[in-house]
Amino acid sequence: MNYRKKKIKVGFTTGDINGIGIEIFLKVCCKKNLLDFFTPILFGSTKLCFYYKKILNIEINNIREIKNFKEVIDYKINVFNIWKEDIKFESIKINDPESGKYSLSSLKRAVKALKEGKIDVLVTAPVNKKHINFKNSSFFGHTEYLQNVLEGESLMLMIHDILKIALVTNHLPLKKVIPEINIKKIIKSIKILRQSLTIDFCIEKPKIAVLGCNPHSSDNGLIGNEEKTKIQPAIDSLFQTQGWLVFGPYSSDSFFGNQSYRNFDAVLAMYHDQALIPFKTLTFNQGVNFTAGLSHIRTSPDHGVAYDIAKKGIANENSFEEAIFNAIKIFKNRQEYMKLRSYNLL
Repeated sequence: MNYRKKKIKVGFTTGDINGIGIEIFLKVCCKKNLLDFFTPILFGSTKLCFYYKKILNIEINNIREIKNFKEVIDYKINVFNIWKEDIKFESIKINDPESGKYSLSSLKRAVKALKEGKIDVLVTAPVNKKHINFKNSSFFGHTEYLQNVLEGESLMLMIHDILKIALVTNHLPLKKVIPEINIKKIIKSIKILRQSLTIDFCIEKPKIAVLGCNPHSSDNGLIGNEEKTKIQPAIDSLFQTQGWLVFGPYSSDSFFGNQSYRNFDAVLAMYHDQALIPFKTLTFNQGVNFTAGLSHIRTSPDHGVAYDIAKKGIANENSFEEAIFNAIKIFKNRQEYMKLRSYNLL
């Protein structure tokens, strides 16, 4: 696919200002010829960029402040200054909860631009949820936030060439997972996943595996009955009435242990760690978090703020780079899908 036909405007959030977000952003943007493929717009401040450029000794000379979107220029790192006060970034420590207000304001301004069509896609840097919630803002994660401000029904979908895995429940303590799982919610998750695979990833008849939620997928009812009463009925409903290629429930340990995931286009897990542990084990620093099902496209790297290596210049930017190019690819795929629909070819 030729990305040079139209330069995609990619919006970026700063993430936690003490994490590795700005470091990996700058590392990606200063790679040779990478800005041939997209135009970056960061929602933060040029001062923050220059602060990290100095402490990390990064050779980069195309950082440019903009005051409105008409000033955006290709091949430049366009920075939309959203913090007007004179911030002493070097004095804001990792454990300072005040830092959360900057990552939240960056996210809010970037999403506003996304909704208004000022940017084509959004890539979010990692945040510290605790710091964002220091004034009871009830922020549980990017997926939940975007669900509330964008159109559509969100689904957290972790993507990589060898594995795509979605979650029925997101950031919940384990004791709340089982009460949240029901037939209706599983069916809805499968529908969103299937639609995303078709539209966003150009898979005509996706084959989806569904995991159980109990050890050994309940061992035929010996360890819980959610597989029989909730998961299997949801699968049967879609397989028998819609003819969709949905199979399961599978025991997650053997499913990943014997590489059965390779036989499917995507997997649906019941809860966070059931999905994220195998995904990060298999793809770490290469995988991407994609919020499927929404009207606009948002991706992020598959890791957190990484305070332990922040400001040392050793953060790996590969997952962040993958997040950018996956967002661009999905944007192009959606455009192509809508074009084919307009020609009545679908």
